[in-house]
Amino acid sequence: MLSRQARTIVFQAAARSTTCAPRVSLLRAYATPADQDTKPPVAVYGLDGTYASALYTAAAKTSSLEPTSRALAALSDVFKKDAKLQSILGAPTLTQSDKSQIVQELQRHMGSIDKGETVKNFLKTLADNNRLGILEGICEKFDVLMGAAKGELELVVQSASKLEPKMLQRLESAVAKSEYSQGKKLKVVTKINPDIMGGLIVEIGDRTIDLSVSSKIARMNKLLSDTI
Repeated sequence: MLSRQARTIVFQAAARSTTCAPRVSLLRAYATPADQDTKPPVAVYGLDGTYASALYTAAAKTSSLEPTSRALAALSDVFKKDAKLQSILGAPTLTQSDKSQIVQELQRHMGSIDKGETVKNFLKTLADNNRLGILEGICEKFDVLMGAAKGELELVVQSASKLEPKMLQRLESAVAKSEYSQGKKLKVVTKINPDIMGGLIVEIGDRTIDLSVSSKIARMNKLLSDTI
């Protein structure tokens, strides 16, 4: 978790009214054309996907994909342990000094994993562009790219509460035997989403299977409204 000093940054920043406009272009440091060996294996979308793809290319060019992946995994763990981190990084009134302190704190959590300082430099680029708020998404999208590079297919399972291991194994086995797996090794990612109320939402590749209670209620409400 972040130190007490880092936690106070967002509260200090909230008292300021000026915002910092992005000063550095997204691809100034990472936009050199990618050759076939360094090109991301799959397309990931959104602004966080753009940054994740740029980081993948930069890491591939310096043969640092694995340490970069481990460094981002360490940062991803910080997000899981500290629920307030996202709001801290997304605060619009952070000064350059605030962001420098946050980057240093994030570096501390990576330890010596980031030997080539690829992620360190990337974090500075995010800070300069006021994009630290999408770091969690970048970590997730980069993980997707690494899985694809290893021939894995991500199976995302959303549920209202934590699933029992046996149920998760049965689901993985069923999907692995289906055409959805495309014969690839599955990488199971679980997410807790209370908003779905019950049931499951399963995402694999570009397909989504919505078996959630919330979707059933939505369909029922639409049917009733159409009837009335």
